[in-house]
Amino acid sequence: MIRAATRLGTRPVGNYGKFIRLQSTFEIPKTQKGVIFYESGGELHYKDVPVPKPKPNEILINIKYSGVCHTDLHAWKGDWPLDTKLPLIGGHEGAGVVVAKGSHVNNFEIGDLAGIKWLNSSCMTCDLCETGYESNCAKADLSGYTHDGSFQQYATADAVQAAQIPKGTDLAQVAPILCAGVTVYKALKTSNARPGQWVTVSGATGGLGSLAVQYAKAMGLRVVGIDGGPGKEQLFKSLGGEVFVDFTKSKNTAEEIIEATQGGPHAVINVAVSEAAISMSTQYVRPTGTVVLVGLPAHAYVKSEVFSHVVKSISIKGSYVGNRADTREAIDFFSRGLVKSPITVVGLSELPKVYDLMEKGAILGRYVVDTYK
Repeated sequence: MIRAATRLGTRPVGNYGKFIRLQSTFEIPKTQKGVIFYESGGELHYKDVPVPKPKPNEILINIKYSGVCHTDLHAWKGDWPLDTKLPLIGGHEGAGVVVAKGSHVNNFEIGDLAGIKWLNSSCMTCDLCETGYESNCAKADLSGYTHDGSFQQYATADAVQAAQIPKGTDLAQVAPILCAGVTVYKALKTSNARPGQWVTVSGATGGLGSLAVQYAKAMGLRVVGIDGGPGKEQLFKSLGGEVFVDFTKSKNTAEEIIEATQGGPHAVINVAVSEAAISMSTQYVRPTGTVVLVGLPAHAYVKSEVFSHVVKSISIKGSYVGNRADTREAIDFFSRGLVKSPITVVGLSELPKVYDLMEKGAILGRYVVDTYK
């Protein structure tokens, strides 16, 4: 059963037009535009696809904008040793309006703003779900991987895991918060770095890195950024970063960071898709410090020399997205104006071009697709 809107009126919905009319029923089409592929690394088809119907526990979201994450690139190419859905519509940073809901849904109303996250649903009954590690659930259903995601105009999500977005939110700006923002915020919490301490963000001006710098600053941390290429230091400093190291120009990146932080950062957030960068972070992190692994370069390993690892008493932790509380907190930082998404908006039909730029490492900030272009 699908319940539809029962009230009339208008309300602002981000920057997607001035208003959306809430009528007695939404006119939900049978087909929509989406980007779909039929085999790993195969052609990306921008075409008409069916509009999905929500299950009793799901909401149907009219997606207005969706951020493009490096994970989407990996999902398309089939880089990871995880079973995926084929054919597949990718995307997991979708922001839009609830237009229908299943009969068991009581935490969303028609017309509410909602977000599609990487974690679409989990069992909510295992010990991992009970302790806030829903993303590690063996039965996790993943948007844009095992569940068709947000690179389409209408997408479904389990109402328990869907993100609650405050009224009046800029949907284009909030889209990257739903994965990139939540992920780096959780990683910073995982690092246990305290206000006033140093944190290094490796890959500091990309989609995740640009948000990690801002969350770290908002949490009272001092930030060292590592990246390389034109315009990246300027962007890093504009986001509140303190010390920038251009690895393409540095003679010894590790020594430069240790000197700048007077002994090494207390934590390192590795969002760069680089095995070499990840392993280097174990060398320059401060004794008793924490290396947090976030970025997922294909077939990569982290290498830490055992003697130094033990004598320095460093920790290496993996951090995998965030739970519902992390999502709520990350969106709250955004809503209070402490974090902004440095975005470039293009049409959904241009997704293949975005993937090409991503593969070349030519992206500053985050690309967001408008699903109606």
